[in-house]
Amino acid sequence: MKLATTTGDFNAYTDSQTESLKLIKNAGFKYADYSFGYDYKTKSGIYSSDFKSYVEKVKEESEKLGIKLVQAHSPLGKPFLEGGEEFLLDTISCVEACGEWGIKNLVVHSGYAKDLSVKETFERNKEFYTPILAKAEEYGINILVENFNKMSHDDVYWIDNAPDLLAIIEYIDHPLFHAVWDVGHANMQEMPQDEALRMLGNHIYALHIHDNMGDRDSHMFPYLGTANLDAVMNGLKEINYNGYFTFEVGAIFKAPKFRRTYESDTRLFEPPLSLKISFENSLFEVGKHILTSYDCYEE
Repeated sequence: MKLATTTGDFNAYTDSQTESLKLIKNAGFKYADYSFGYDYKTKSGIYSSDFKSYVEKVKEESEKLGIKLVQAHSPLGKPFLEGGEEFLLDTISCVEACGEWGIKNLVVHSGYAKDLSVKETFERNKEFYTPILAKAEEYGINILVENFNKMSHDDVYWIDNAPDLLAIIEYIDHPLFHAVWDVGHANMQEMPQDEALRMLGNHIYALHIHDNMGDRDSHMFPYLGTANLDAVMNGLKEINYNGYFTFEVGAIFKAPKFRRTYESDTRLFEPPLSLKISFENSLFEVGKHILTSYDCYEE
């Protein structure tokens, strides 16, 4: 397996996704997951006024840096609510960008809404994914549905476990529709991860690796939470997974907006970029240790 991480790692430090790619590469990563969520939030990148020029810029910069874009994550939204049609078009733009960059795996979260039954949720998701898959067919891109973090509202159903993930894949029944397994989200469930991975088998096309304490979706550094990486690695080996081992560690540092205020002195309020880079270097080394321990590390 080859190590990858997301461009989102440095979104708090730069408004340039290409600068993020440079920082990721300097930490040792040769493969990256492009975060369309940042573009969507800031109305920049592929959502700027010149889609074509931006796509070409990213392509040129990644080639110059020697870092390969291997998967991507579309924006997280609520396609079943007001504005859903526009959100669908924004998601299709991600497919088009991936096609230009040669990315073959795009994560697209399933939709959900209050008071929808499981049956209704599946039906609405089929409506949502159908035009996305039609566009994906033009480029041969896999659309990957993700296991959400554990449900926390009695009146809202979303797909947060392996049996339901398999069920929606089989329900939509398309050769380009598969799964990304989120290890941190799965750590909030009771099913052992090796068992869940065996259940999904060859539908696992990508990973999101992060940790938590089992009670909330914290996106922590590996080994800082309760996720059992041996269970994960054994499951991946058993299903002969040969995709990328992709980190999604968004909480190496908690965003400053969450800190208690102390207005008279703010010297320590925001950790400097140099510290973030040190942790990114360590993230690569931790990933290398994990894969080397299971004799599956690849450059």
